[in-house]
Amino acid sequence: FLILLSAILVLILSLCILMTAHATRENGTENGTENAAEAQTPEEELTPEEQAQKALEEAYAIPVESNGIKNWPQGPGTYGDAAIVMEAGTGAILYAKNIDAQEYPASITKLLTTLIALENGEMDDTVTFSHDSIACIQPGDSAIGMKEGDQLTLEQGLYATLLASANEVAYAVGESVGVNAGHDYPWFLEQMNAKCRELGGENSNFVNTSGLHDPNHYTCARDMALIGRELFKYPEFFAMAQTLNYTIPASETTEEHIFQQHHKMMMPENKNYYEYVIGGKTGFTSDALSTLVTMTDNGDMKLICVVLRTQTGNTYSDTRNLCEYVYSNFQKVKVAGLEESKDVKKILDEDETGYVVLPHGIEFQDLKMELEPDGGTSDEATLTYTYEGNVVGSVRGKLSDEYLDEHGAKLKKISTKKEEEKNEKGWTLKEKILAVCIVVSILLILLFIWMLIRRNRRRRRARRIAQRRRRRQAMEQRERNPRRNSRR
Repeated sequence: FLILLSAILVLILSLCILMTAHATRENGTENGTENAAEAQTPEEELTPEEQAQKALEEAYAIPVESNGIKNWPQGPGTYGDAAIVMEAGTGAILYAKNIDAQEYPASITKLLTTLIALENGEMDDTVTFSHDSIACIQPGDSAIGMKEGDQLTLEQGLYATLLASANEVAYAVGESVGVNAGHDYPWFLEQMNAKCRELGGENSNFVNTSGLHDPNHYTCARDMALIGRELFKYPEFFAMAQTLNYTIPASETTEEHIFQQHHKMMMPENKNYYEYVIGGKTGFTSDALSTLVTMTDNGDMKLICVVLRTQTGNTYSDTRNLCEYVYSNFQKVKVAGLEESKDVKKILDEDETGYVVLPHGIEFQDLKMELEPDGGTSDEATLTYTYEGNVVGSVRGKLSDEYLDEHGAKLKKISTKKEEEKNEKGWTLKEKILAVCIVVSILLILLFIWMLIRRNRRRRRARRIAQRRRRRQAMEQRERNPRRNSRR
């Protein structure tokens, strides 16, 4: 009885404790909610100026990842969600803020459109404006007033795409380059995404050539820097990008169109002018906010600077601050004469690419080097240098005799492995064309052989028919001769 009573008392006590705890928790939650509500100022109560200031502070507070690298010079904050500075020759990332975050690009998309057009078209190709190219724009979108049926050269179309940021022209460029290549507009978009992946981009998806807003159209600062770096291979891009005023003259296929440069850092009379800027592209939508890609060259170092989702009015100042930060704190260091590895016989610097980019105060000896041989019978390799895990450049080098003697068998395996990887990736365009030619040649040879066999068969059949006919005639002759003899 005492045991049963004790158990009942313990049960009642436990229930009381649980009920008290539950009530206390609910009360605390209500008080916390009320206090939090009192502590927070509703967004609606902020004035437009206060909302803008809050957005600036929040963007500026986003951490700069590169500032966390040991002994790395501390870079400035920016008033945007993402930013990057990449050195064009090596691809070294010298400043990084949220560089892999997916953001809407707006009209800086047109840089990739231009790249694909330059790769797949000729400047005197015809760009024709279809119904779809005109229908893609809405009131308020950037355009130069092209009409359905108008025609331009690809060169004129690219000037309008880059300088005037004309959305209907960007569509027509993509569509016409696709058609001229035997395909269509969706094919051009496929080339845009494939090129981005080929360059190393992993966080982008492009669904149009203009950058007009679409929830599935996005990129990141790193990917746009890679695209900008690739454009350094095309001098014609910079000739167009640096033009301040351009006129498409009136012709039988279009009216006259006049437009100007939009990138204010290339306008000598503008307060945002920056003498080192050699190219770039502006962008803005209400969803993307301001975006900007800028290429610079101070005579010693070429840079690509990208700022994304930047609060209005800060793209140019942020870009200038980032470029000045790099030019003031980094330098190119020639690898030749500094690399002491016994595996390397010589650093190759035929195109002045044998360098790394280092911050002042960091020595070449502080870097780690990873050697990747070409394999096979080649005596060359790629040497990649990193500092605290951050790539600062890669160079080409010749392997030492000792390395070749020691790793000869391994190099053959590397060559075999690369060949297998190549086979897994599929054939190149040239290989596909060669394969088609071989197949067509084989088919033609087989057709020729078949025709010969068929002709020979016909001849043999004709001979057999002729022989049978002659035999019948001979038999008939013999049959007629006995009858004549008997009548005699």
